[in-house]
Amino acid sequence: MRSLFPALAASFLALAPIAAYAADAKPAPKPAVAAPAAGPKALGIVKAWSAYATGEKKTLVCYLVGHPTKSVPARKALSGSVTHRPGDNAVNVVNFTLGYVAKPGAPAEIDIDGKKYSLFTNKDAAWAPDAATDKAITVALSKGKVALVKATPEKGATSIDTYPLDGFGQALTLIDKNCGVKR
Repeated sequence: MRSLFPALAASFLALAPIAAYAADAKPAPKPAVAAPAAGPKALGIVKAWSAYATGEKKTLVCYLVGHPTKSVPARKALSGSVTHRPGDNAVNVVNFTLGYVAKPGAPAEIDIDGKKYSLFTNKDAAWAPDAATDKAITVALSKGKVALVKATPEKGATSIDTYPLDGFGQALTLIDKNCGVKR
């Protein structure tokens, strides 16, 4: 034990200058924490449709979203939306979340007061095939009373989701105004 004492004493004396420096040193600054990203700004809720905006200037995105009042068969996490991204020169982008993975290659359809438009499916969503169809569907939705979205799941029978369109036109006006989209 005595032979260990000189070795420990020497180690302590060797570390003394480091301990003194550490006592005088200021603590390292804490890393900056990024402020949480602001969520979407609510522009308004009109009946079954809600309007939002997020980002600014080139990253500005305005969108409206609604949910079906009836789904056959019943499913969760369903929605329909129209999005404007003026910085990407994309307006009236129509999308429906189906609540299941669609049968690969199977088309979908939206029927707005008897007028039918073809959609394509990709995974769990249905989209208009081009900008002209996006615009035509958006205009029809803004003037319509009810929309039926029909699609086929990977397994099972075709689904039909019923979207009431009361309030859609007013919600569209909110996102148009916020994103500078002229009709």
